[in-house]
Amino acid sequence: MSYTKATCFSTKEYFETITGRRRKVETDRRLDGQVVVITGANAGIGRATAQDLAKRGAKVIIACRSVDKGEEAANELRVLYPGANVVVMELDLSSLASVRRFAQQVSDREAVVDILINNAGIAFIPEAKTVDGFEMQFGTNHLGHFLLTLHLLPLIKKSKLGKVVTVASSGHLVGKINFDNINLLNGAYAPVKAYGQSKLANILFSRELSHRLGADSTVRTYSLHPGAVNTVRPETRSVASTFLKLTGLTPEMGAQTTLYCALDPQLDNETGCYYANCRKINKMISTATDDKAAKRLWDYSCVLVGLEDNYRI
Repeated sequence: MSYTKATCFSTKEYFETITGRRRKVETDRRLDGQVVVITGANAGIGRATAQDLAKRGAKVIIACRSVDKGEEAANELRVLYPGANVVVMELDLSSLASVRRFAQQVSDREAVVDILINNAGIAFIPEAKTVDGFEMQFGTNHLGHFLLTLHLLPLIKKSKLGKVVTVASSGHLVGKINFDNINLLNGAYAPVKAYGQSKLANILFSRELSHRLGADSTVRTYSLHPGAVNTVRPETRSVASTFLKLTGLTPEMGAQTTLYCALDPQLDNETGCYYANCRKINKMISTATDDKAAKRLWDYSCVLVGLEDNYRI
């Protein structure tokens, strides 16, 4: 799919967003006894996702930077659904040490993880670095989730049908993996450029993960665009963020494609694909289906996070 055609699709999808032509997940599937980890589930799309899955009987682990904000979300869930099994655990995706600590804590308390939803993310921020020295959007949106997924993968493999759902974005359409300058140094940084790189990385990661797991794996991987959702932080200032605040979807509607990937039985035999508005997108821009780039990104990410040999696949 050409860049022009892909951009036209994104424009059409956004028009459907603001004119109300949105699909919703349609299944009464229960998740009783299943364990779901959701990053960034204290607010926005993640919070709406947690509410739906808790309602279906899942044990929901809210993984977020602020335990206090996580507990607020958890308490709301317990009021809405008495008996809901919700646990709050600290996770800062911009810190590799925090990711490793969180994954170890989950491994210590859970025998299996059935669904991992890589939901948390940051967008359109001024230039900043993670504690490990990476460009903040790439480090948080991609590297943090990359390391988290591989550290939790042994538990996900123990599920009868494990799922890794990664919230990407149509922002990948303007993305490029800058292998020679991954941190966008020396004046190369621009908020949209960094965001596009991180969201393209999400899609390539999900795609390569499915390839490495192989056809016989019981683990499925999905990446998705949630729609133009108004979850922009108040302090974020850009043309894009202002437009989202005025016209964006509610978090509940923005969570629908995440829920579709996690729940719809028709997707149980699909893996490595990309979804938007509760449907699979078959025609994608070439940069999002570049398997050589996906493998290169995987290998490079392993080096960047210092992935231990026992977590390599």
